Amino acid sequence: MARKRLYLCIFYVLVASIALFATWSQNLSYLNGSFDLSGLASAYSRFVAESRASPAARSVSVDILLLSAAAVGFMIFEARRLGIRFVWAYVVLGFLLGISVTLPLFLITRERHLAWHEGPANLNDELEPIPLTDGLGIAAVSAAVVFMSGFVIAG
Repeated sequence: MARKRLYLCIFYVLVASIALFATWSQNLSYLNGSFDLSGLASAYSRFVAESRASPAARSVSVDILLLSAAAVGFMIFEARRLGIRFVWAYVVLGFLLGISVTLPLFLITRERHLAWHEGPANLNDELEPIPLTDGLGIAAVSAAVVFMSGFVIAG
């Protein structure tokens, strides 16, 4: 696998890992030990109601749902185009674990599939440098996301 694809896969693993921890630490806290069927149904009902509790909650909920629709559409069409099997598993797990976890996992599978079809690559391939303005923009957006995530998770 070319170095570019390898680094991209590492990035996707990091995103999926952080997403799994960040979302499920909150989900488990929200469930608060409600692991029987009636407790899960009650927690889900409360969760849906609270996701509509304010304009901010509705905005985030609609944003995530529409982003999920775009991500699922991309995964399905890209899987069909490339011949990636079991795309349904990524979709189902997206609803159970979170699309922020399964989309990066699908993208890893996609990169591995593309690398396999490209054939052997030289790991010493030169990476193109990121232009300074792009690097500064990426750093600024990353810092903003980390900063905002801290407020959301801290509750």
